[in-house]
Amino acid sequence: MDVYQLAILFSVGFILIVLDLVRRRRLKEKYSLLWIFVGLLMLVLSTFRSAIEQMAAFFHVNYAPSLLFLVGLVFCFSLILHVTVVLSRLEDRVVRLAQEAAILREEIEQKAVAERGNKG
Repeated sequence: MDVYQLAILFSVGFILIVLDLVRRRRLKEKYSLLWIFVGLLMLVLSTFRSAIEQMAAFFHVNYAPSLLFLVGLVFCFSLILHVTVVLSRLEDRVVRLAQEAAILREEIEQKAVAERGNKG
């Protein structure tokens, strides 16, 4: 089994795993499209050896299959950066929600104390 066949098997398996995660509702559809696109891109690049070899020659890469892994690695770094940005935004939202909840809790406690004071 050569590298291209291994990449084809990996790509098909990867796409099937993504589809199964969507089916079991563990991955949202909007994120699955990106993963399916990458899986299909890797599948196409693995299937058409001449295309990847021409791209490798264009980029002066001596071993054409290593370009497949470079594409995957660049995608992974891009995805990690995107997830980090989303996580940072969510962290800011959680802090803001916690602050708003604390303010609302304090207001409720003050109203409860004021009502007890009016009854006594």
